[in-house]
Amino acid sequence: MADSTGARSESDLPIEPVYDASALAGFDAEAKLGAPGSYPFTRGVYPSMYTGRPWTMRQYAGFGTAKESNQRYHQLVKAGTGGLSVAFDLPTQMGYDSDESIAHGEVGKVGVAIDSLDDMRTLFDGLPLDKISTSMTINAPGSTLLLLYQLVAEEQGVAGDQLTGTIQNDVLKEYIARGTYIYPPRESLRLIADIFAYCHKEMPRWNTISISGYHMAEAGATPVQEIAFTIANAMEYVRAAQAAGLHVDDFAPRLSFFFVARTTLIEEVAKFRAARRIWARIMKEEFGAQNPKSMMLRFHTQTAGVQLTAQQPEVNLVRVALQGLGAVLGGTQSLHTNSFDEAIALPTEKAARLALRTQQVIAYETDVTKTVDPFAGSYVVESMTDEIEAAALALIQAVEDKGGAVAAIEQGFQKGEIERSAYRVQLEIDNGERTVVGVNRFVLDQEDHYEPLRVDPTIEADQRARLEALRADRDNEAVKAALGRLQDAARGTDNVLYPMKEALAARATGGEVAHALREVWGTYQPRETF
Repeated sequence: MADSTGARSESDLPIEPVYDASALAGFDAEAKLGAPGSYPFTRGVYPSMYTGRPWTMRQYAGFGTAKESNQRYHQLVKAGTGGLSVAFDLPTQMGYDSDESIAHGEVGKVGVAIDSLDDMRTLFDGLPLDKISTSMTINAPGSTLLLLYQLVAEEQGVAGDQLTGTIQNDVLKEYIARGTYIYPPRESLRLIADIFAYCHKEMPRWNTISISGYHMAEAGATPVQEIAFTIANAMEYVRAAQAAGLHVDDFAPRLSFFFVARTTLIEEVAKFRAARRIWARIMKEEFGAQNPKSMMLRFHTQTAGVQLTAQQPEVNLVRVALQGLGAVLGGTQSLHTNSFDEAIALPTEKAARLALRTQQVIAYETDVTKTVDPFAGSYVVESMTDEIEAAALALIQAVEDKGGAVAAIEQGFQKGEIERSAYRVQLEIDNGERTVVGVNRFVLDQEDHYEPLRVDPTIEADQRARLEALRADRDNEAVKAALGRLQDAARGTDNVLYPMKEALAARATGGEVAHALREVWGTYQPRETF
């Protein structure tokens, strides 16, 4: 985009038409870059990066019933996917069962419905949980889905210390941008600290949280806001874990992050590099981390869904390829590429396969995996990295000045800042300052017909029937007693995951677990910000 004073980045920082050596006057490469795999990790968290092996290629899937999703997972694994990313439907994300009135019309719509251990068992039937990495996009009920996954693995004979994967588990960004929260922020932090402690002991290879800027970016956050608010949230999680008695080097190596990749490739590369440098210094200087792994900002990337268009949807293939390339050049550890039809509906099988093939072309047909951090030393990239770092640090300090991420959330600060950025961008699209191909320029008089994937409307009735059968078959008194022990732990200071696992093993539903905690902790009521 451009204005009267020249080109501006997505973060509204100036972009010069030409960069030369003067842009890096006084640049200390040793201090700002270091070597790949070494502090401050600007050039990547591992010495060899993709020269040894490519990033983990994930595909985000999950729709309708657990059985249907299981079939899709088998197809993806057969196609070469090394890691699965599970999408859950809205009732599951909000801690409601499929047969509750509030869930009506939403069951299986934006992901798979998981109500119980029975559903989770079906979801991963026949998949080798000791050999695949599973990422679950679940937040407020993250502990519930994690424990269901562990229970299914145990049934397969796979111990907790063999499991690898991630639960998103980042509730603070839900209050800022997405809205699938259940409990108030401080109680949510307590639950997250319990997850950290549980996994440190029981599932040491599991990534206990994926601290997410992605959803803030999808809500309209600029690249600077995305990394600043994400890192501010991460700092709050570190403090919560320390307050619970955990040493920083006991849990920080399992923290991971989740960012967006936009089509503005150069700024995105600079953003990822700046984020690594900021996190390394905060962990070392503020939190006293000694283990280099505690200072590594390891992250998953997803291409920008908000930039996909329903108009001329095949053009999204080009957008996704550029976005994926930016993520790779920026040093991501895993990548999900969106399907070209996701602006219309859940992706078809063919579209999901093309999205995976996009990553495979980048990995195996280009030369970007043959050298580490190929943009290092670039006048423009190093300048942008410095500028994004400075702007993000200033915004992190603004959050800290308000008392930290939770206090700023309660004041509506982050949400308000993002909403203003989103409003600015929409105005630029509406008045033509910002080009969106196929939307406000290069439009067609008539769009080609596209047949989207449609969700079977009988899914909700099937899930209701499964729940009715489950409640008739299980020991309801045992479930009630286990939920009572969960509530006792929630009222006190004991780790709630142990009685929660006991309840889920007795076939308590996800909704019953969430309601038990709602009775103790209450629910969050947001404030207006804009």
